[in-house]
Amino acid sequence: MEINQSKVTILGIESSCDETSASICRNGEILSNFIANQKVHEQYGGVVPELASRAHLQNIVPVIDIALQQAGVSLSSVDAIAFTQSPGLIGSLLVGSQFAKSLALSLNKPLISVHHMQAHVMANLIGVNKPSFPFLCLTVSGGHTQIVKVISTSEMQVIGETRDDAAGEAFDKSAKLLGLPYPGGPLIDKYAAEGNSKRFQFAEPQIEALDFSFSGIKTSILYFLQKETKKDPDFIKNNLSDICASIQAKIISILLKKLKKAALQTGIRELCLAGGVSANSGLRKSFQELCTNNNWKGYIPAFEYCTDNAAMIAITGYYRYISNEFSDLSVSASARAAWS
Repeated sequence: MEINQSKVTILGIESSCDETSASICRNGEILSNFIANQKVHEQYGGVVPELASRAHLQNIVPVIDIALQQAGVSLSSVDAIAFTQSPGLIGSLLVGSQFAKSLALSLNKPLISVHHMQAHVMANLIGVNKPSFPFLCLTVSGGHTQIVKVISTSEMQVIGETRDDAAGEAFDKSAKLLGLPYPGGPLIDKYAAEGNSKRFQFAEPQIEALDFSFSGIKTSILYFLQKETKKDPDFIKNNLSDICASIQAKIISILLKKLKKAALQTGIRELCLAGGVSANSGLRKSFQELCTNNNWKGYIPAFEYCTDNAAMIAITGYYRYISNEFSDLSVSASARAAWS
């Protein structure tokens, strides 16, 4: 099929976890990116899968309608439907995938399935300031931590990843140990801005190659807090900012040491961040300092494109559309689909 790249309009749908999001991308430009958050999970200290999928059922139609209205686009003018196929909560994924398949079938439009983590990487191609190929992307979220070598929009290679827990999980679990409400990662970032990052030290895992491990640092933080609160029950309350700053500094150090190692090994001088944790102000600052100090070019998506959102699905769908990479209606949602 010959494609006119100047007239491509993509509807992107994201429903991998607890945000229902829809976005319109036209000619590679994001026209709208609407997200409906689910506050119900806060009282449970984490996402409840059944409640998440029910909320997606309620939200998906109005969210898509709002995205279309904000973009000034009619549903009939959309050229293709892109959706998150994997990974994520299976119930949540099923809502988005089944809706996208039904919409594509009823409108007789092409369907494009998208891997959630590849879409996070592709968020760096939104806007004017884009990296050149090849580039390295440190992708950090609540469920994944990876270093990706990006050769083109359709060719990516994971060259390093976590062997156990993700960095985002380390932030959230540490916050829980500190008694902070869910989601705790952003609160650690908030308190860290006021603290001394060198006051407390935590164990750093010695993992070979470019892989990561965060289970050890969680254990180190747990034992540290148990020891200190046994001596002083108010230790956390009286030292919260310094504890948060020290935890954040250690996690960031682990991440950027491996990214620097990857850049030196590959000789690639264009580096990107992606994923929900890339919204962390401490990580963003340290990443830019790393790039500046080594004369590398650094790129970070705007905050709204870091956490789960449909714009990253739509931009991925756009590049797949112009490359004739489509899915058929037999494609199914998968909670843990392999990187492809």
